[in-house]
Amino acid sequence: MSDQAGRSLADRLNQLFAAVRPTPRHEYSNEHVAAAIRESASDVSISQSYIWQLRNGRKTNPTLKHLQALAGFFGVPTAYFVEDETAGRITSQLAALAAEQARLHEASQGNDVKLMAMRAGQLSQEHRKQVMDLLDVVYRLEQAEREIRPHD
Repeated sequence: MSDQAGRSLADRLNQLFAAVRPTPRHEYSNEHVAAAIRESASDVSISQSYIWQLRNGRKTNPTLKHLQALAGFFGVPTAYFVEDETAGRITSQLAALAAEQARLHEASQGNDVKLMAMRAGQLSQEHRKQVMDLLDVVYRLEQAEREIRPHD
């Protein structure tokens, strides 16, 4: 039996929001998804509140056009929402994609740090001190933001 058996439409839709992201740290908003669908499919009317209701299980029987539009936005077959086997296959692919995206994100962050260090090494002592002072300010600002929003 597939681990997708018995999963609700809301579960499957939320799984897409969690896995398919514009950046590694942020999900698409319901409003963004609704606006993108309305722009790409002129015959599909969908609102952020309707997507919210689908995600929370308050609406459980969307039209085929809505399912097709949501599937199209997230790049999965429409069958993902109704077929356990398809959902299981797509879930595995999404997990592999998420792992690869995380690996690439970490690698790019490491490259950024190396590039900053290399460039700083080419500066005069006075300018390196200015860069360090600037980094200290940015670091303190980021720490303060994390205290305000600890879930980022």
